[in-house]
Amino acid sequence: MDNTLVLAIDQGTTNTKALLVDRSGAVIASASRPMTVDYPQPGWAEQSADAIWTAVRAVVDELAAHPRAPDIAALAVSNQRESIVVWDAATGKPLAPCVIWQCRRTAAVCEALIAAGHGDLVESRTGLGINPLFPASKIAWLLDRIPDGRARAAAGAIRAGTIDSWLLWNFTGGVVHATDHSNASRTQLFDTETLAWSDDLCDLFGVPKAMLAEVKSSDSRFGATVADVTALPAGIPVHGMIGDSHAALFGHGVRKPGTVKATYGTGTSLMSLVPKRVRSRHGLSGTIAWSLGDQVWHALEGNISVSGQTVAFMASLLGLKDAGALADLAMTVPSSNGVTFIPALVGLGAPHWRNDVRGEISGLTLGTEPAHLARAAVEAVAFQVADVFAAMEADIGTPLSGLSVDGGASRNDFLMQFQADILGRPLNRGKFPEVSALGAASVAFHGLGLAMTGGGEGQTRFVPTMPDETREAHLAGWRKAMVHLLA
Repeated sequence: MDNTLVLAIDQGTTNTKALLVDRSGAVIASASRPMTVDYPQPGWAEQSADAIWTAVRAVVDELAAHPRAPDIAALAVSNQRESIVVWDAATGKPLAPCVIWQCRRTAAVCEALIAAGHGDLVESRTGLGINPLFPASKIAWLLDRIPDGRARAAAGAIRAGTIDSWLLWNFTGGVVHATDHSNASRTQLFDTETLAWSDDLCDLFGVPKAMLAEVKSSDSRFGATVADVTALPAGIPVHGMIGDSHAALFGHGVRKPGTVKATYGTGTSLMSLVPKRVRSRHGLSGTIAWSLGDQVWHALEGNISVSGQTVAFMASLLGLKDAGALADLAMTVPSSNGVTFIPALVGLGAPHWRNDVRGEISGLTLGTEPAHLARAAVEAVAFQVADVFAAMEADIGTPLSGLSVDGGASRNDFLMQFQADILGRPLNRGKFPEVSALGAASVAFHGLGLAMTGGGEGQTRFVPTMPDETREAHLAGWRKAMVHLLA
């Protein structure tokens, strides 16, 4: 085995992480920085683009001081998807906050486009239903608030990009503006059949194509570091970029249809490879999973807006120190005692796609205790995943065998056992929660012409043990609460 390392970055909503990974998949060293999200108005969510870059630079610099840093052959990037940065092409300075994937500030614009009959065009080209989750309407919203925004963008003076593009621009000192197929496919501006930015979609949303990134395969050599931007030397190639959910699927070793993965982060993404480009009929999204060289893989995905964040939110409401304390409290009672929490805190994503609804707690009685609220919050994560899982089975047309899981909330054994019980299917959880970073590293090794040989070791398996009648009673309570909320 050679000494080649990849420095893999996972830039997420709540944390920015970096790993030094060798070809066996072993993590030699890691670094992490917490991130802050601002909510300036109800339904709005944003982060500082400068703070994102500062956090990435900090974790890279920390690993650049490792004794094995001279073995770093490439950088890899996995990133929170659908979050958009707009910056000045000459100065590299952001022109606005990064409007993140959770933000619903363009909900009215999206509803108007749907009412005008544009939904079929957008979905047929992109696999995505019109929704403020996706960047297209966000870019237009930002341009409307930048002086001469569209004229400057059309002239090439303004750049727009997902987080991977923003990081690449900084790593290369403003030389390269590029993205990969997985991230481009999430913008709602990219035709996933022709593999090109769509003139029709750019015109529909009011986004000048000149401001968008060049789209390349996920394992491309996107560019190289320049001196004095980070502690890394000049010339380290960025040899892999991929959206975090896609990277997790790749990191789980999935290379053919039939396996579903769920990444439990701030939100949750369920994704499964499909044999060809697909258009969902049950509230999910067709997307590009990744591309290696000239070959493109497609996937079906369901995105839950608030998932792992549900537990942290309830912990804060109950005055608990963190999500772990809430999980401990939840385990002190055998059930939620009839309490149901639907965490539609920024509306609902897949498979319901309702921007207008908000979170609701039902079933409160004089017998309700804080532990019941805690348990309802944990259970809500699993119920939302079960809704997407059922929609995915309906789209695919065959039963799914189980779930491979990753992400911070997947470390919670209580949640994972309840998830297996509610699905009635086994779950497999790998040794490392940082599957997105490992997947990005694997893509980069592929780009280097090497193979990352590890994967699948140290898995924990959760097998359903809940009686069928108990499972159905739980699901009936959740569905009743959901019907009431959506009425």
